[in-house]
Amino acid sequence: MSKSFWHKYHERYQKLRSPVCIGLDTQLDKLPACVRESANPIRDFNEAIIKATAEYATAYKPNLAFYLADGLRGITALYDTIESIPAEIPVILDCKAGDIGSTMKAYAQAFFCDLKVDAITINPLMGKDVLKPILELEHSFAFVLALTSNPSAEDFFHRSSLKDAVPDWLKDYPLERVGAVVGATQVADLKTMRQKMPGRLFLIPGIGAQGGDLQAVLSNTVDSHDDPRILINSSRGIIFAGKGEDYASAAGEAARKLYEACKIQ
Repeated sequence: MSKSFWHKYHERYQKLRSPVCIGLDTQLDKLPACVRESANPIRDFNEAIIKATAEYATAYKPNLAFYLADGLRGITALYDTIESIPAEIPVILDCKAGDIGSTMKAYAQAFFCDLKVDAITINPLMGKDVLKPILELEHSFAFVLALTSNPSAEDFFHRSSLKDAVPDWLKDYPLERVGAVVGATQVADLKTMRQKMPGRLFLIPGIGAQGGDLQAVLSNTVDSHDDPRILINSSRGIIFAGKGEDYASAAGEAARKLYEACKIQ
């Protein structure tokens, strides 16, 4: 019987005591020259990265856009990448889906039933109809955009009405099925977001290449010492730590450093 994302996350966290999530934002034009001539460079790069980093990963998060950008070969790479991730490590597909009705149901079926990821990211701006088809599927999990890490988040998510609206809206949904995306770069709001969403699992992007403050995240978003309920994501800072033939070992070392820095004793 398959395990839910919630169950897999807790098992993995209790084993590692570190909330590292590794983002597989595998851009074709950033790959080392040594893998670019491969029949499927994204797949081969990812498989080497996963082998080098799995012992430090509480979760992996492939970003759908970079696989779509390489066409059919990229989609094949995504399927093969997910297949190569150890079964005990949960997989979050970063797709930011946010549609309704039969369209959202089709997304949910594709991602959870066919691609077999454990969780996805969603854009909540179209309301409860975005979440409904996801929650109808057993074991599914969604991370809702609450406060993103990009500079132009201020266009919408920094407005006081939305800062309150998304956390308030999430109160209607179970903790074991729905989490929140809270950007590490939004230092001034981290503590407030945790206060507004106690017990909610946070997916926290923005550490590494985006310049998020790791200590600020650890100081302000941990829910409790025994069960912090955070996943701290680093993508480019880990997977592109090396530019040459040592790219996998460089990624492993970068993952180890983040793992040690995040480890909660």
